[in-house]
Amino acid sequence: MAWTRFTKKKDMPGGLWIKCESCGSMLFRKEFESKHRVCASCGYHFTLPGRERVELTADEGSFQELFADLRAEDRLGFVDRVPYAEKLTQTQAKTGEADAMIVGTATVHGIPCVLGVMNFAFLGGSMGMVVGEKVARAVETAIERKVPVILFACSGGARMHEGAISLMQMAKSCAALSKLNAAGGFSISVMTHPTTGGVTASFASVCDLLIAEPGALIGFAGPRVIATTIKKELPKGFQRAEFLLEKGQIDRIVARDQLRGELAKLMAYATGRDVVLAAQTPPKAEPVAVAQCATEPGKKRGKGKRDKSAGSGDGKRGATGAEA
Repeated sequence: MAWTRFTKKKDMPGGLWIKCESCGSMLFRKEFESKHRVCASCGYHFTLPGRERVELTADEGSFQELFADLRAEDRLGFVDRVPYAEKLTQTQAKTGEADAMIVGTATVHGIPCVLGVMNFAFLGGSMGMVVGEKVARAVETAIERKVPVILFACSGGARMHEGAISLMQMAKSCAALSKLNAAGGFSISVMTHPTTGGVTASFASVCDLLIAEPGALIGFAGPRVIATTIKKELPKGFQRAEFLLEKGQIDRIVARDQLRGELAKLMAYATGRDVVLAAQTPPKAEPVAVAQCATEPGKKRGKGKRDKSAGSGDGKRGATGAEA
């Protein structure tokens, strides 16, 4: 009797499954991507690439990119294991992006706005001269066109390769938002996982409304650094969006599939539009739901008043490069 061998395995393509970083569940990649990189088991929100964020937020065909020609420069001649100039070239080739911020005009449920999205895949979404410049120009464009500005933060903080130049972007971006505030404009910050360092300490925290995605890590220094420094055990969930909502640091937590509609409603309130009409989901848009609110009626928010004297933000900037 002839023996039949069943041990030979058919070739299977790789990358069909992905493991959730939170609950450990195995997720079918196609379904995972269709849910905009949110775990179907526990609701964990994975980091979303910048272009996908733009596509998810803006109305179809409405996004028009601005300032795409801006390029960072290695002004300090920074050399680590790989020189900064070489690292920039490699990252640009790998990601297809000029830097860690994408800016453009768009509509959200038909409401015009200026949209700025950070891309974590570009050097950890670090904020250097180009990111700070694009944030400032995005805000200035919103002032000129008299439309709201929405800024998505996803960053490890300031870009160490640019030294003090990167730290100057904190003042620059805050000054631009102060100018928008003085002009009667409206801004929304959406903090996604992770939002840390100088980005948290600057434009991500000084907009008119602060929104976060569920479970997002938001803070200046990391939890382990803080615990080591103060030599104390930190509260459970420290620096997560839910913890900050409870303490009044942020205004709302909005799930990713609800965010587009929520942004439209908030902009409608700010611009005097019909909120009911703005909340209606246009064709091919994401479902709309009411988000969690940070404060009860009559209850003040926990964070301090924003300093509007950060600077004028009136410095001139070149057309082909960003200056501190």
